[in-house]
Formats: sequence, C-alpha cells, structure tokens
Amino acid sequence: MNTETQHKVHRDSQPVLHQRGEEIQPFGTLRLLPIALDDGVRAESTRLLNRVLADSVILFSLYKKYHWLMRGHTFYQLHLLLDKHADEQLALVDQLAERVQTLGGVAVGDPRHVAELTAVPRPPDGAEDVPVMLSRLLDAHEIVITAIRDAARRAADNGDDGTNDLLVSDALRRNELQVWFLAEHLVDTSTVRA
Repeated sequence: MNTETQHKVHRDSQPVLHQRGEEIQPFGTLRLLPIALDDGVRAESTRLLNRVLADSVILFSLYKKYHWLMRGHTFYQLHLLLDKHADEQLALVDQLAERVQTLGGVAVGDPRHVAELTAVPRPPDGAEDVPVMLSRLLDAHEIVITAIRDAARRAADNGDDGTNDLLVSDALRRNELQVWFLAEHLVDTSTVRA
C-alpha cells in the first residue's frame, strides 16, 4: 500500500467530531408528509401530543425517583411496582414521540424544554413519606389523564384516528390501570389482623 492510500484509509476511518449546523426543523413546525391529514389537524395534534409527552416524561421521572426512595414494610413490592410503571411510562413516551414525528412534527425531548411545557408540579428535591410520594404520583396521573382525554377528543373531532387510537388504547388505558394499582396502596387497612 502506498503512502497516499494509507493516508486516505486512515483519514476516512476517523470520526468527524464537534459538528455544528443550523436547526433544520424548528419546534412547532411541520414537515410535509403524505398521511392524508390537513396541516391544521397535524399541527394541533402535535401540539397536544407534545403536552401529553412532556407530562409523561415528568411522570416517568417521578416513578424512577420514588422507586429509588421507597422505604417501609412495603418497600420491596412498591420498589418493583414503581419500576414496572416507570418502564411502561417510558414505552408510552416513545410511542407519543414517534406519533409526533409521524405527523411531521418535532417531539419535545430535551429535559429543560419538557420542564417548560409540563403541567405536573415539581416535588421537593428530597424524600417524602411513602403515602405522600404515592399521592404525588396519583396527582401527576390525573394531570396526564386530563390532557390525554382532551387531546383524544380533539383528535377524534379532527378525524386524526391514529392519534386518537394511541391516546385512548395505549396512553389512557395504561395510565388508568396504573392509578388503580397505586391507589390501592393508599387504602388504610391493617397489615396484621382484621
């Protein structure tokens, strides 16, 4: 191999680092995709989905935080349950973001941007009593469910069946089921005798 060939192979195998460029699609704009939905419908759906997405990212993060902070006689059960719910929320986050992209929008992804869009209140940075943490999760779920119901109704009214189906069949049903599982841990029953 001559020196020129060696240099070319070496140069072409190197990563091109520290690249910068212009933003190619600003947040809140749409790419043109042939999915038989009016631009106004796609714009409204992406806006509503990004709101649900931001709230869901925060809910996922709360689940992880409280999973780590669990304590007490139900530690093991709640530790596992909250981690399971976090995994399910993360799967929903991905589905919601992919729907935004399918509509031609830009999914909210940066945690700082998520914090600007969410309606879920910020909890204290430290640990709280277990019932308080569970109550905060239930409050966050109610915010998410309210946003889901609103977005699903508007998507249905606009003929955006794909968004409506995702919101009702996946997001709403998953959140309602998680609420039930959490709420049952706040029933004040004796753990020793009836």
